[in-house]
Amino acid sequence: MLKDRSIFLTGGGTGLGRSMALHFAMLGARIFLIGRREQPLKEVCDEIQRGGGSAAFATCDVRDYGAVETVAKLAYEQFGRIDTVINNAAGNFMARTEKLTPNAFNAVVGIVLNGTFNCTQVFAKKWIVEKLGGNVLNIVTTYAAANCGSAFVVPSACAKAGVLAMTTSLAVEWAKYHIRLNAIAPGPFPTEGAWSRLMPSKQFEEHAKESHPMKRFGRHEELTSLAAFLLSDMAEYINGECVVIDGGDWLRGAGEFNDLLLIPDAAWENMEAARTKK
Repeated sequence: MLKDRSIFLTGGGTGLGRSMALHFAMLGARIFLIGRREQPLKEVCDEIQRGGGSAAFATCDVRDYGAVETVAKLAYEQFGRIDTVINNAAGNFMARTEKLTPNAFNAVVGIVLNGTFNCTQVFAKKWIVEKLGGNVLNIVTTYAAANCGSAFVVPSACAKAGVLAMTTSLAVEWAKYHIRLNAIAPGPFPTEGAWSRLMPSKQFEEHAKESHPMKRFGRHEELTSLAAFLLSDMAEYINGECVVIDGGDWLRGAGEFNDLLLIPDAAWENMEAARTKK
């Protein structure tokens, strides 16, 4: 399905990024992964290569435009050309917004919004010169796609809404260059690390599951299959679209984390103290 494709994937060492990398490699794509930590990236590459696939990686902070230019050059040297960019790198945590520091807000916006712009523009400039087209897939959120925002994740909501606006804007601007841009808005998908930061307790996790229309969370293979379709030749006429994949959860009530209003201040203080110690 993705034979002869070369994909540049940010945040590819863990979570949904790891799952996408493994799935795309299974479908025949060559994968170039970037992230800030070397070990997870190496582990994913090793797993792909053991399965007979082709993968490489480099560490990079997507907030640094020059660093993105450097790893883009490495990716081109590795595979000859990159035809697809997946902007998956993200930062998010729960916080009462009045307690946020400017640095915390800027860190999330820098990774999600600025990082997405940096990777998108660096590769698009190459594609426009080459006149061979390209694909960009951005991973956003349901509270960006639904234009409803969400309490307690304001930096993420602001940044992801910006990424969605970037997706739809550039889909029109760059269509003449045969560059397609689309987005996926996942609902709750359990991942290692990020999930624990967004689910304050087992009780809240059970509450989220019980209030979900399908009484379950998403499975990684459901999202990776959607992503593969949007990147494939079968979706050539899909441009500027954001596909929500959440089992109908956002239709039940706006704002994925609004139910955190149920948590008392004392519990918030304990969570915030624990996060500060890490």
